[in-house]
Amino acid sequence: MKLHELRSPDGARTRKKRVGRGTGSGHGKTAGRGQKGQLARSQGFRLGFEGGQMPLAQRLPKLGGFRNPFKKHYAVVNLSKLSRFHDGDEVTPERLYTEGLAADGEDVKILGAGKLRRKLTVTAHAVSESARKAIEARGGTVTLLVEKVEAPPVADAESGAPAAGGKGPRSGEENADSTETESEAASTEDDAPAEA
Repeated sequence: MKLHELRSPDGARTRKKRVGRGTGSGHGKTAGRGQKGQLARSQGFRLGFEGGQMPLAQRLPKLGGFRNPFKKHYAVVNLSKLSRFHDGDEVTPERLYTEGLAADGEDVKILGAGKLRRKLTVTAHAVSESARKAIEARGGTVTLLVEKVEAPPVADAESGAPAAGGKGPRSGEENADSTETESEAASTEDDAPAEA
């Protein structure tokens, strides 16, 4: 096969439809648009046109509102869900993941909806006030998982040296102290009696 012998497969190329070229062609006179009306007169419809009614793009609200990117999201577990545990059990986020009450890795918040009929030791990332009272009323305890926050560096009081990353005394203070020391030494020499 040579380059000039290549051809497209059958049906890949069709001849252009020539309209308005006489009634004998079958596409003359109205050129396939039919009789009068909107479809016969217009040049097509713009994108999103819905026949004159309010289009979808205008029916929807323009602004999506504000979403706080720093909002903390919790997997909510109500007190009624904790009744599946036995008295004296320790309820931790890991156990809630195992029971299917929260997705693995999610922070858990205990809410006070429902009644608690067990004495439990609950450990969670957050607990509502009503849930805490209900758990403690049953003799249980509540422990919060708090993220560790590093304290800022503190200067050593005895040596006066700043901690790592801290700043030392200002250069102006050092210069002032040295100037005072030199002036005191000069006045002492002036007051001394002259030798014979």
